[in-house]
Amino acid sequence: MIDVKKDKKFIYTIGIITSLIIITFLVSLNMGSLKIGVIDVIKTFLGQGSRAHEIALFRLRLPRIVIGILIGTALAVAGAILQGVTKNDLADSGILGINSGASLFVVAYIYFMNGNVYDGVSNFTVFTMPIVALSGALFGAFLIYILAWKNGINSSMLLLVGIGINTAFTSLLTIFQLKFTTQEFNRVLAWTSGSIWGTNWKYVMAVLPFILIFMGITLYKSRYLDILNLGDEVATGLGADVEKERRRLIIYAVILAGVATSVAGSIAFLGLVSPHIARRLVGPKHKRLIPTSALIGALILLIADTISRNLLAPMEIPVGIVISIIGVPYFIYLMLAD
Repeated sequence: MIDVKKDKKFIYTIGIITSLIIITFLVSLNMGSLKIGVIDVIKTFLGQGSRAHEIALFRLRLPRIVIGILIGTALAVAGAILQGVTKNDLADSGILGINSGASLFVVAYIYFMNGNVYDGVSNFTVFTMPIVALSGALFGAFLIYILAWKNGINSSMLLLVGIGINTAFTSLLTIFQLKFTTQEFNRVLAWTSGSIWGTNWKYVMAVLPFILIFMGITLYKSRYLDILNLGDEVATGLGADVEKERRRLIIYAVILAGVATSVAGSIAFLGLVSPHIARRLVGPKHKRLIPTSALIGALILLIADTISRNLLAPMEIPVGIVISIIGVPYFIYLMLAD
């Protein structure tokens, strides 16, 4: 049955959030160490801008903004999937150890590549990083799933095991970091804190197919998330293969989170906060919740990145730290509310 009132609210919500993303997009293009006015931005897009403006917009800011939108979308959708699958409002790829698994594999890869991954970034390296991060995320998810399994998956056990795995991976990550030189350590530390500094169009092309494909699959499978939320017995009664669908959905979340981590490092809380805000705006049905979460994630990351680039300019704060400043109070609020 179609709920016209809720559909109208959903459309209005999507329109407002999209408008805010566009505004943030334009502000982010203008702001930076080189200030570019609105008129100059338009001229540059029309091919009439100066060489400096073209470099600043097309080589530095625009790919970074696009990456921010993609990463925010991927992490938010991954969080929405995990919260739906586990029926736990605190589930998030950062908390469950999926992001740290991806980060661990990437940092180990950098270590065994002798720290040369970011020097003159080759096509091979750029397009390999998502695969390496994805391997780490899948490995982390596999460990969590196996250790949490006991005649099925219990959401509380999944969360506890995930937190334990996250701690273990973070410890191993620190060990690898201590083996780097000071320069390499500082670079990797900024990345693992969550950073999209230095991204370019190669990174966009590397992650775009993964995010588009698995976003589409997740939207198609959104009805299964609604069924799983009814409980395993009811879902089975409705004809759903509960464990099979749960595994598939977890894999989709892991792929989205892993690919995002390969570019942006470990950004916590974004996947936790975005679905909660979306749920308050459009309700629990995942056909509305997932696209709304995606847009909110993109908006939050764009705002956080704009702040991180300009607050202490010319120095830059990792965007993950800015998001954590937003996310930690909200996390505490959720804990107290429960």
